[in-house]
Amino acid sequence: MTCPLTPTSEERRLAALHSLGILDTAPEERFERLTRLARRLFRVPISLVSLVDRDRQWFKSAQGLANRETPLEMSFCSHAIQNDRIMVVPDARHDPRFASNPLVVGEPHIRFYAGCPLQHPDGNMLGTLCIIDNRPRQFDDDDRQALADLAAVVEHELVVSELTILDELTGIPNRRGFVALAGQALSIASRQRLPVCLAWIDLDGFKSINDRLGHAEGDRVLLDFANRLRAVFRDSDVVGRLGGDEFAVLLPDVSAADAHKSIERLQASTDEGDMPECPVTFSVGLVDAGPPAPLSLDDLLMRADRAMYENKKRRNERRSRL
Repeated sequence: MTCPLTPTSEERRLAALHSLGILDTAPEERFERLTRLARRLFRVPISLVSLVDRDRQWFKSAQGLANRETPLEMSFCSHAIQNDRIMVVPDARHDPRFASNPLVVGEPHIRFYAGCPLQHPDGNMLGTLCIIDNRPRQFDDDDRQALADLAAVVEHELVVSELTILDELTGIPNRRGFVALAGQALSIASRQRLPVCLAWIDLDGFKSINDRLGHAEGDRVLLDFANRLRAVFRDSDVVGRLGGDEFAVLLPDVSAADAHKSIERLQASTDEGDMPECPVTFSVGLVDAGPPAPLSLDDLLMRADRAMYENKKRRNERRSRL
């Protein structure tokens, strides 16, 4: 059995996959309908929408297979996403990449496999729409075109999923997207007993910017601030706009001291902003959580929100005394 190669762009590919916020979500009829159609059209026992994660392939939709995921080293789809063409394996017993694969030697006794890569709009491969049979078979050009046509519909549905979790103005995750992505990151950190911090960030006096300069200028401030968040925090941090002028950042595997340093870099970045007519300041509530008793995301958000308001109140009181 041959394990797939790890491309140098793997981190970018995984970032694109995770940005969908779809991993470990419940089955959805819009995907189930497509795998049922693939199963019926090609007369195969198994059809899957498979998403290739860091160490597993996870099935958003699975017809004819009870498992929701399999280890990456057993994955046919991790080989299929190495290029943008449909990968066909007529008989896995005679393919050196898969002949000793446990899924070939044992259940479900894979013989035939055809997988069409699913591509993110940015060009990264996410997974496949694939069909599997327990007997060898051929796959002609008409079959390939039909599978590609179905895969294009799956790609569209995946993009729709991403659009529903992204803030239209700033392009960063909205509240729904942040909850989905941060929940996944928090779950991983909890399993690995890593420290976690969450920052709730509220822009100061944002309403007055809208009132004085108009909503177009207010939108420009929000977009600029979101870009600074992306520039300051790591790719592994989850940044989101929770609504209005409220933002949040989940920082996995970061100490409270390092989280404070990131906030200081953000403040330095906004101090250097190019909009002197509306200087941006913000209030932060930072919560440190993790081993040995990690908090839920809801608890983290509630505590960070409360800490932010306390900090804002203290800052306003100091200003009033000056």
